[in-house]
Amino acid sequence: MHLKRQAIMMASAMAATFAMVVPAEVHPHVFAEARLEVVLSPDHQSVKALRHLWRFDDLFSSTVMMEFDKNSDLKLDDKELKEVADTVHASLAEFNYFQLVTVDGKDEAMNPPPQLMANFENDQLIILFESEPKAPMKLAGKIDIGVYDPTFYTAIDFTEDANLQVDGMPSKCTSKVVRPNPDEAIAENQKTLTDAFFNDPTGTDMSKIFATKLEMNCQPEG
Repeated sequence: MHLKRQAIMMASAMAATFAMVVPAEVHPHVFAEARLEVVLSPDHQSVKALRHLWRFDDLFSSTVMMEFDKNSDLKLDDKELKEVADTVHASLAEFNYFQLVTVDGKDEAMNPPPQLMANFENDQLIILFESEPKAPMKLAGKIDIGVYDPTFYTAIDFTEDANLQVDGMPSKCTSKVVRPNPDEAIAENQKTLTDAFFNDPTGTDMSKIFATKLEMNCQPEG
């Protein structure tokens, strides 16, 4: 069974299938704490990669354990962990692995991570992966980097500003963590809130406006 679909069903404690969930019920069912490291190129003039770590909530983690613990020994061996990682990798491909990356407001294409790693620590599932920009991503203008689920089913949160990091940033750049106020975000994006959003929230990308982001502003040299 599709890992994400099963997690939604289990977390919501409903016997109904995923297809029976109506739009009015759209809200997070899976929760994770995230860390994100922006890795710069050796000359510190462009973004080389994004390193992600997600630590999932106890309920979702136990769901994964039950599904993938084939030998019922209450732990996941290396083969079982790889199956978890491969399943998540395939499940999130169509969602760009929940990555938000924009340059001056325009989406920046990212290469899919070649693989994901899965681990369990203190009975919680941890997913790690690294992705790289498809084209050179120079440190110029306003760059926003974060994580969000366009379907609204997974809430991935940076609990502390320190969990969004970029080391070795050149002096021409400044950075800050932006945590949008939901009311202000809605007001600022009122023109794009259409009937389609309310009728089919999973068919839009509106959850992006609520995402916590690392904002880097880099001035041109000279």
